[in-house]
Amino acid sequence: MQVASRVPGVSYDCDVLVVGGGIVGLATAYAITRAVPGTRVTVLEKERGPARHQTGRNSGVIHSGIYYRPGSLKARYAVKGAAEMIKFCAEYDIPHAVTGKLIVATQREELPRLHALVQRGRENGIPVRELGAAQIAEYEPEVRGLAAIHVGTTGVCDFVEVARQLGEASGAEIRYGAEVVRIDRRAGLGVAVLTGAGDVVRARVLVNCAGLYCDEVARMTGDEPGMRIVPFRGEYYSLARRELVRGLVYPVPDPAFPFLGVHLTRGIDGDVHIGPNAVPALAREGYGWGTLRVRELGATLAWPGAWRIARRHWRYGAGELRRSVSKGAFVGAVRRLLPGVEEGDLVPAAAGVRAQAVLRDGTLVDDFLIREGERAVHVLNAPSPAATASLPIGREVARRALAVLGTL
Repeated sequence: MQVASRVPGVSYDCDVLVVGGGIVGLATAYAITRAVPGTRVTVLEKERGPARHQTGRNSGVIHSGIYYRPGSLKARYAVKGAAEMIKFCAEYDIPHAVTGKLIVATQREELPRLHALVQRGRENGIPVRELGAAQIAEYEPEVRGLAAIHVGTTGVCDFVEVARQLGEASGAEIRYGAEVVRIDRRAGLGVAVLTGAGDVVRARVLVNCAGLYCDEVARMTGDEPGMRIVPFRGEYYSLARRELVRGLVYPVPDPAFPFLGVHLTRGIDGDVHIGPNAVPALAREGYGWGTLRVRELGATLAWPGAWRIARRHWRYGAGELRRSVSKGAFVGAVRRLLPGVEEGDLVPAAAGVRAQAVLRDGTLVDDFLIREGERAVHVLNAPSPAATASLPIGREVARRALAVLGTL
């Protein structure tokens, strides 16, 4: 496609302005310049480097796509994205490994859900191997369960390095330390964005990949997103006795929640992370109970959907909170999979925060959510497996942004 000519008398700093320098924002910049070379792209990131939040604070897993509803964006993009991510890492010499993983049922009531995952994997085109209790030890000698499935296409990588490489390969202008504080959008002209440093960046199209703040950026643009981000903190421990875990071990997830439960992950650096749980965060970047931002917490509490989640799922939430404040309770959850673990084996590690979109009626948005406004494309729900799926997500967002650009 051809980039349309500029509006007479208006000076643009770029054609497409991407807000957010996480892996999705940088994959979008990469996809735009690959699809239409010569398109001028600028990325604004409020931190001093890329991938400082969701991208850089997850367990580094390249997900297979087995968990997600067949036909959904998560299923299609995770399956496709996993293969592409491995190729991208190999091309740019980024540390990665295809390790496979176990999903283990430890209670009889989990067996039907485990079997349903086998069926879902097959529908999504993912090969799985079903294991009896004795066969689990072939992969993980210290793990116990009634049954398991092995998913061979799962892997691990360094997503921060992937994000950095995407930014470099895109050729985009990336401005770090550039927090967006105001957006002025005018029909027929475009968008002007004011940063905290007082700089103004003018663009013809805005792409919102702001993650934990995506709903606020949408509203600054003048678009009502119809959802709000409710932040959930995931707390991790590192395993002192690494030899207890060879690879990746997951419990059977609760189908009512998009969280995968406390799992065991040997990362690309050899460290074994255990977690996360899922507790409400008191700030969008609330990586500990000591971080409270009154305005952000007030905005969460003012959203009707947040209260409806609490009323509907308080029992689940109470269990997660208990594991947050009690290391013993957390260890008890881990022992379901790894009976030999001791409380002293767990060393606190960095936490992450999941940007979970919640609708007004309390529904947790369970798929990627991308919406468009005038001269804007908003990525409104892109938690896990967004890092795995970042290359296909980036292409889809780029397609939409370039379509808008081509009509101006």
